[in-house]
Amino acid sequence: MRKKNNRLMKIAIGMSVLAVCTVLLAAGLFMAKRMEEEHATPQEVLNAYFALIPEKKYEEMYGFLSASAKENTSKEAFIERNQNIYDGIECSEIKIEISEEDSVVEEGAKEAELVYKTTMQTLAGEALFGNSAVLTLDEEKEYKIEWTSRMIFPDLGETEKVKIRTKEARRGSILDRNGKILAQNGAVSEVGLVPGKMPEDPTQMLSKLASLLDTEAEKINKELSASWVTDETFVPLKRISRENEELEKKLLACEGVLIQNVEDRVYPYGEMAGHITGYIQSISEEQLKELEAEGYHSGSKIGKAGAEKMFEEALRPKEGYEIYIVDESGVQVNSIAAKEAQDGEDVTLTIDIALQKEFYQAFKDTSGANVAMDPSSGELLALLSTPCYDPNEFIWGLSQTRWDELNNDPKMPLTNKYLASWVPGSTFKPITAMIGIDSGKLDPLENKGNVGKAWQKDGSWGSYKVTTLTDYGSEVNLKNALIYSDNIYFARTALDIGADTFEQALVKIGFGEECDFTLPIQNSTFAAEGKITSEIQLADTGYGQGQLLVNPIFFASIYSAFTNDGNMVRPVLLLDEEKGAVYKQQAFSSQAVKTVKDALYAVIETPDGTGHAAWSNGVRLYGKTGTAETKASQGDAGATEYGWLACAIEEGVERPLEIISMVQDIQNEERGFINKNIKKIVQFYIQQR
Repeated sequence: MRKKNNRLMKIAIGMSVLAVCTVLLAAGLFMAKRMEEEHATPQEVLNAYFALIPEKKYEEMYGFLSASAKENTSKEAFIERNQNIYDGIECSEIKIEISEEDSVVEEGAKEAELVYKTTMQTLAGEALFGNSAVLTLDEEKEYKIEWTSRMIFPDLGETEKVKIRTKEARRGSILDRNGKILAQNGAVSEVGLVPGKMPEDPTQMLSKLASLLDTEAEKINKELSASWVTDETFVPLKRISRENEELEKKLLACEGVLIQNVEDRVYPYGEMAGHITGYIQSISEEQLKELEAEGYHSGSKIGKAGAEKMFEEALRPKEGYEIYIVDESGVQVNSIAAKEAQDGEDVTLTIDIALQKEFYQAFKDTSGANVAMDPSSGELLALLSTPCYDPNEFIWGLSQTRWDELNNDPKMPLTNKYLASWVPGSTFKPITAMIGIDSGKLDPLENKGNVGKAWQKDGSWGSYKVTTLTDYGSEVNLKNALIYSDNIYFARTALDIGADTFEQALVKIGFGEECDFTLPIQNSTFAAEGKITSEIQLADTGYGQGQLLVNPIFFASIYSAFTNDGNMVRPVLLLDEEKGAVYKQQAFSSQAVKTVKDALYAVIETPDGTGHAAWSNGVRLYGKTGTAETKASQGDAGATEYGWLACAIEEGVERPLEIISMVQDIQNEERGFINKNIKKIVQFYIQQR
């Protein structure tokens, strides 16, 4: 057995260094020695000891101490000191390299001195320092460590402490394409109470204060009763906008109230851009478990919605830390490791906040979605989901009452509607037309014949009939069918195309697939089971009903084919993203695009056209209106109607503008409501340029 020990000693000394690679290797070798009743070398003992640190096995570490070390340090004190320091600095990995040249190790000697270099990973980055340890043989001829606090850090005496200094960093700002701030760190007003300055009987005052802050008096009393609160303590209650001077005046009239400026996230445009920016909040326990390894901690703020969430990695600040030692007087003795703070990056969006404001003013009282895009580049210029929410409320703190209001509102202000998919109605007819032309199943000049305002293919459809609103005469061709939005024409066209060909064409342009866009939009689909299963479903799909669901941003990509000679452009939200990238090459032929586009101009310019209310003298706008229904059966009187307008202007502007607008419950609005509002927005866009 002695020869085997000599051989291990020679191998250890023959190496320039001994490194701890894994806990299992070091601790396993040590335990193997014990099981074979051999005595581990000093190097093996030290390696096994340090291998237990990342595993937080502080109790086992205590077993490595010599009798004299245990006399000086109790087990409880040892565990507490090591745990507080190693856990506090978030030691995740530790390795030692023992120097052959500087260590004093003689076989059989009662004492060995090991000189080693320590490398450890901490929240302040890598710490690297030299150290030494003395090991002595006990009565059982096993090496034990003469432990002191200097085994943790060489400058750490028994009275010194390890401290952590946090270096704050700022979250990046979110800007629009012209540099206007959409989200940034800024000053907000923090409302609080100083108990010693409150009235002797604060009941009435607290009731008034709770009402002003939209909270409960019980909640305020709970904050005031915290153990750390004294008469002179400022007890923060809620944050409010600095611009709300009237509210501040009323709050300061409450005896004991103090308002001070603090830094927090600020959204200058409030609900106007609420769904675009989203908001940040404190990280949840569930998120922390997933992201702790990436530097997040219990006090971190993280993007919860919108751009704050999508671009979290770029925007997030990375705090800096310094780990240092102080003596019993609090004077810094040494710095162990330091990592500089990193401010988050600014993110610039393609959004034009001036154009966004026009959409907001026009549609803020509706429930729906609006998308404005440059169809040549794919840049998203405006994105509006209504009703909106104010992201500042999430920073200031929502009361339970306000949270319930937002969650229970039937118009769903917390739901981002431009990320969802909806029934497109007649705005889908131009797509059916182009598929028909490209498949050779539709002759745009052919007169399909007037079949009235209700039609079915044959008696196999039972009582089901496709209906249309306008009898526009005997000339039933593509142009007139688009001008007057003839459901029957496009139902017949879809049947002529056939289900298989129609499905293949829809799949070709991106239906049923996850779109590789900046925004996480819902998939657009043409059938619940991925297949059109009946003639009625096929006919309904032809004029934008059936089981068809289209996301507004994806729809903007489809309509961009009219600008790009049949190619669909990829929508982008970041200003530094690639512009004009083709999403679907030759989604439609040049001839199909030109034919349908000419008819779409007529939809707006013809006095009887369904989109004529959007027409402006001297402005060439093309587009298609639509009214979609969601109902269980044809006779369902409780159906929800969706009003649509898909349109674009390419002439007389610096950059083309395409708009996809959808309003829910349109039956409660004037029928021309969308067209008239889009007309105003287009006029603004032209004047702005």
